Amino acid sequence: MDPAGAWDSASPWVSLWTNRFYVYVGLACGISLWICFQMVVGRRDKSSQEKSVPKASRDLGTDGSIPLQRKEVSVSGVKIFYGSQTGTAKGFAASLAEAVTSLDLPVAVVDLKDYDPDDHLVEEVTSKNVCAFVVATYTDGRPPESAEWFCKWLEEAASDFRFGKTYLKGMRYAVFGLGNSAYASHFNKVGKNVDKWLWTLGAHRVVARGEGDCDVANSKHGSIEADFGAWKTKFLARLHTLEKGEKKPCDGSCKRGQCESSAEEEPFESTSEDESGAEDRPNPDPVVDVEDLGRIVSCAKREKREKEQQEKSGLLRSSGKNGPGERRAMITPALREALTRQGYQLIGSHSGVKLCRWTKSMLRGRGGCYKHTFYGIESHRCMETTPSLACANKCVFCWRCSVIAHVVLMRISFMTGDAERLFMCLLAIWMSSSEKHHTNPVGTEWRWKMDQPEVILKEAIENHQSMIKQFKGVPGVKEERFEEGMMVKHCALSLVGEPIMYPEINRFLTLLHECKISSFLVTNAQFPVEIRNLKPVTQLYVSVDASTKDSLKKIDRPLFKDFWQRFLDSLKALAAKQQRTVYRLTLVKAWNVDELQAYAELVSLGNPDFIEVKGVTYCGESSASSLTMANVPWHEEVVHFVQDLVDLIPDYEIACEHEHSNCLLIAHKRFKVGSEWWTWIDYDRFQELVREYEHSGGSATFGAQDYMARTPRWAVFGARERGFDPKDTRYQRKNKSKDISGC
Repeated sequence: MDPAGAWDSASPWVSLWTNRFYVYVGLACGISLWICFQMVVGRRDKSSQEKSVPKASRDLGTDGSIPLQRKEVSVSGVKIFYGSQTGTAKGFAASLAEAVTSLDLPVAVVDLKDYDPDDHLVEEVTSKNVCAFVVATYTDGRPPESAEWFCKWLEEAASDFRFGKTYLKGMRYAVFGLGNSAYASHFNKVGKNVDKWLWTLGAHRVVARGEGDCDVANSKHGSIEADFGAWKTKFLARLHTLEKGEKKPCDGSCKRGQCESSAEEEPFESTSEDESGAEDRPNPDPVVDVEDLGRIVSCAKREKREKEQQEKSGLLRSSGKNGPGERRAMITPALREALTRQGYQLIGSHSGVKLCRWTKSMLRGRGGCYKHTFYGIESHRCMETTPSLACANKCVFCWRCSVIAHVVLMRISFMTGDAERLFMCLLAIWMSSSEKHHTNPVGTEWRWKMDQPEVILKEAIENHQSMIKQFKGVPGVKEERFEEGMMVKHCALSLVGEPIMYPEINRFLTLLHECKISSFLVTNAQFPVEIRNLKPVTQLYVSVDASTKDSLKKIDRPLFKDFWQRFLDSLKALAAKQQRTVYRLTLVKAWNVDELQAYAELVSLGNPDFIEVKGVTYCGESSASSLTMANVPWHEEVVHFVQDLVDLIPDYEIACEHEHSNCLLIAHKRFKVGSEWWTWIDYDRFQELVREYEHSGGSATFGAQDYMARTPRWAVFGARERGFDPKDTRYQRKNKSKDISGC
């Protein structure tokens, strides 16, 4: 065999072997292309098959059972966080927890002051809990003290790039805010911010934010309780939906943010409770997919149940209205219930009357109130009422309360060893602490239905007499005092609220004087025009709770933005009044007792006839304030303050004292005739003067000194004869043959 021929026949194989690397690369590329081609074709076929198979079939396994991933728990529990200043948000949180428990879901109620968001909030991303936040808005749009740290942390996290926009992605939440629309500039500011910050961090809102409004005139459902009830109903309905796992998973074929799985998510700016998630809205398309029929029917049934529940609870908006163009009643059913529980006899739609404890005391022949000591009022013949339960302030305290001076009485009782009185004082303080203060409506103008003054006065007297009748036959009640008590002689328009807001206040005063009833009207110095236009009253009070702009804002929490100018204008208007005028100073230790010079300047501005200085009365921790017993000054401290103040106002001297009320009276020297004080009132003479004024059409004016009367010696400051309680030998008058029961 020719070796050369053999080599020629083998050369292709040798060449192939020599270039085998390129052969391998070519084969590898070919196989790779084939695999890729098969994958693309297979995915396309699978997609077309899925589109031709009904959704209901896809949700079933080969054996007809639901796949395991569909059995996963959708809601493992509910955490309710609350930030409360007065206890209202805390009560709502407890109510919500009770409702959630009925769904057989674990629930935890957490006070935000005990919660560290830095350590625990991110845990909610994977916990499958639904987090509900019930937060109140406090003064100047700030959060309550208990929620300050949480809100500060959340705000910083939302603006910190290191956390990112997906930090809380997977967390589900809902927010209900508590506020007062009278403070329009920061209404529900805390609730809005918490909602915004959580949304910014990637958390998922499950239901639109609810906004409760303390202002019954603007509340969507008539009261803040009703606002919460409506939101709670929607939250529970949404929670039930989530618990059943009805949320549709995203199939990846939708545009970003448009899939039905995120239908309930709305921009954080959405605030109305009337808005609901897209899953609650009927499909506007007249052609309805069969798949959606079940959802639409269930939504319709749920809406019907919600409407029926709201009708039973009085939550419908229409329940608070009286027809087109008519104004809403100031007293809502919830407010009526709260005030009635506190002992108020409500009149019409915005007035009330209540029996003062000093009236009860004098019916028993015991001591009278400070007005008896200072001005000669017969406490058992005094009717305490108001034609307006609304006010333009939300003071951290209110001296017009049901437990005047119980704290001071308790102290005196303790020192004198009067165990019975000590027990009664403790009981009164405990009862007052259980009351829900600051439940009254607020506003800067009258926007409610208005009752006629004739009706208010008639029912006020009838209700007062009805309460007096309850003391007939009660042990200790003197028969002659009881008979006198049925004839009202004085009216203290200082029960609660702002009486001068009532549009017909002048007509109401005229009716009082026609009935020969003296008038003692108190205003919070926010309505200077109304003070100027006010007809003569027996005695006009202005509450001067602070002497500087900052302290007044802190203590009175006024609604008006120009509150300080209104305050100063009110004092100037008071100076122009010809009848008796009074500054009412309420001392709060560590708050306003160090402003002596500023108080002296305010005295020169309003030039009042009298200045009452009283220590604040502590009414329990449920009040919307941070006051404690430590803020209540001792009587000796009040005396020391008054003495220092008098040194700065040379035209005034200390005239009277009522230690039981922790109160002293500073009077202008023009009421001192010789060496005797004339701070009492000649009520018969006042009635004569006011009749002459009315008959003359306002031309027959008269002044404060035209109806003054001599002050008895026992009422003068420093007098040894005080005669407070006939059982208390420390205060008995020397002449025991005389009646001291009224002193």
